This record gives sequence, C-alpha cells and structure tokens, in this order.
Amino acid sequence: MQSKVEPIFPRHQLNLAGIPWRENIVYICFAGVLVFFALTIGDKGFLTVSNLFNIARTTAMIAVISVAMTFIISSGELDLSVGSTAALAALVSALAIQAGFGFVGGVVAGLLCGLVVGIVNGFFVTVVSIPSFLVTLGMMQLVRGIDMRITYTNPVPVRNGVFSAIFGPGSIGVVPTLFIWALCVAIIGHVVLRYTPFGRQVLATGGNRVAARYSGVRTGRTKVICFLITGVGAALAGMLWTGMMGTARYNFGEGAELAAIAAVILGGTSLFGGKGTIVGTFVGALLIGTINNGLIIMGLDVSEQMMVAGAIIVLAVAFGKKPVR
Repeated sequence: MQSKVEPIFPRHQLNLAGIPWRENIVYICFAGVLVFFALTIGDKGFLTVSNLFNIARTTAMIAVISVAMTFIISSGELDLSVGSTAALAALVSALAIQAGFGFVGGVVAGLLCGLVVGIVNGFFVTVVSIPSFLVTLGMMQLVRGIDMRITYTNPVPVRNGVFSAIFGPGSIGVVPTLFIWALCVAIIGHVVLRYTPFGRQVLATGGNRVAARYSGVRTGRTKVICFLITGVGAALAGMLWTGMMGTARYNFGEGAELAAIAAVILGGTSLFGGKGTIVGTFVGALLIGTINNGLIIMGLDVSEQMMVAGAIIVLAVAFGKKPVR
C-alpha cells in the first residue's frame, strides 16, 4: 500500500484567507515595496508627492512599451526590437521637425518608423516562419545600428512648443503629462484586449494556434497586427522620451525590452501566450520604476541597483508561478 506524500505547502495554505495570492503577486509585491521603502527611506523624501509623480513620469515610457508588449506576448511571440525602435522613432521625429515639417509631420514620421519595423518583424515571423526571438533580436541590432548612423551618435534637439507641450515633462494640474499618456494607453489596451473580438483572437492565437485557426481566427494576421502594436507603442515611447529630455538620442530605450518583458510577466501574462492582463502589466511597470527610484534614493550604485532589482523580479516571478502538479 503506497503512502500519500503531502506537499510541503498544502494547496489550502496557498490560498490565504481566500485570496488567490499567486494571481495577485504583482499587487502584493508593489504594496510590499512601497511599505519597505517608506519605512527605510521615508525620511529622505520617498513618499513626497513630487517623488511619487517623478516615479510616474520616469516610468511612463516603459509602461507604454509594456502595454504594447502584452499583446505580442499574449499571442505567443516576443519582440526584442522595441528599445531600438523607440530611439529610431525619436530621432526621425526630431529630424523631421528640424527639417520644417512641424509637429504633425514629426509625429507621423515617428509613428511610421514603428509601423515599418512592426511590418518587417511580422513578415519574417508569419510568412518566412522564423522564430520571433531571432527576428526581433536581429532587428534590435539592425535598428540600433541605424540609430547610431543617422546622426553619428549626436543628439538632436527639439525646439517645438507644441511637441514639448504634448510630449514634454509638464503636467495637467498636478498629474504629469507623461503619466497621463501611459494611463490612456493602458486603458485603451485593457479595453481592446479584454472586451473586443481582436483581444479574444490574440489570446486564442497564443493559447492554441491550431485550434484558433480551425475556429476561423486568422492567426498570421493577428500576429502581424500585434507586431504593429509593439512598433507603434515603441515609437510613442520614443517621442515621450524626446519630450521629457528635450532632445532625441540614439541610446533611448536601451534595456527597455527587458524591463517591458519583466513588467508583462510580473503582471501575470503568460510568457507562452494565451493569457494576458494589461492592468497587471501597468502595475508591473510601476513596480519596476518604484524599485529603481527607491534604490537610487538609498544611494546604491548602478551595479548594486541592478543586482537588487533583478533579484526582486526573479523572486516575484518564482513565487507567482503556479507549481507543476
């Protein structure tokens, strides 16, 4: 007669007080990080309104990219080219404004850059059938090289009042304009992913591509649209970076793809597709921004910040992952 081996953490103990904590790990971690920094460095201005808005302002670009990244990951693919695409859109937009095309011309040029990169990525993934990891990794290097070649790594200042007012570091009332952009993108993304046929097609494509195709979902077209979304999201983030800094630089978005993927996975989206949540992604981006801000105020150098932030993210994902039964 075989004896039944009890798990170290029985299933009923993993649902404390009826709360499915694994599904809400990002919110628990976010609250925990806020409490930790409030207790340890609260006297250094962490909880001041200005610092909290500063977190929202500096996190806005990663939040925008992360929302777009949620769509492509939910469809079962990956896009590593978003950081370099953001820089390309920023540079092209700034150059278009300098050339006299004005605010509208600059914005259109920047968004077109994102669309072109998205179309190229989608073509090679869906038509040529190359894994998205390899395609977007190559595009990341290719576009970053273009970024450096366009201006030979020289910054491009933007002197346009309308551009600075819409994408700049100002505020509407007390709320930073950049955060309003991120919040609007998150709301639109949430509605599209959860309440529209396209959102259901994205999740179906990522969950089971063959079954989705037999159900009438055009999975190839769905993935191409998702790549277009990440391209446009990256382009918008690049223009927001330009507005915040007052200049466009070739190194905008370096590491943004990794931060965005971390925010998406922390938020509860499955890395293998079929499950996505925009609200969780948005909170995940704020969590990463809060950690970076708190570590800077604590006086840690860059290497120490990277180690601590990385450890927190790994632990959060590990505890949030459902165990294999």
